Amino acid sequence: MRRVDEAIREVLGDVLQRGELKDPRIGFATITAVRTSADLRHARVLVSVLPTDDADPSATVDGLASAHGYIQRRVGEELKLRNTPTLRFELDETIDRALRIQEILDDPPPPAVDPDPEPSDGGATGS
Repeated sequence: MRRVDEAIREVLGDVLQRGELKDPRIGFATITAVRTSADLRHARVLVSVLPTDDADPSATVDGLASAHGYIQRRVGEELKLRNTPTLRFELDETIDRALRIQEILDDPPPPAVDPDPEPSDGGATGS
């Protein structure tokens, strides 16, 4: 399964790198992973988009989804699979999550302070 995933990722990467897609919504995108179902009918394609002022990551995913037929045909031609999986493009948010976690680790919130602490009686009981 990993070999199929990697082969699909390579074909999709070549399509993007060679500029075969003319859709202006598709910005600078990278195929980060492909996860194919066990029956090879479906494949989740995770796409990372370089953030720029012009590019909207969700628009890039929409552009790839609209070129689905062409891209799927290219995968079928290159890999000669019995059944070419149906490709579903999704935005890979791993990098955004990692940056957010790093931001939290770099600047932790101040420790919580109880505004009205109860006076301590030294552990004595009221008997």
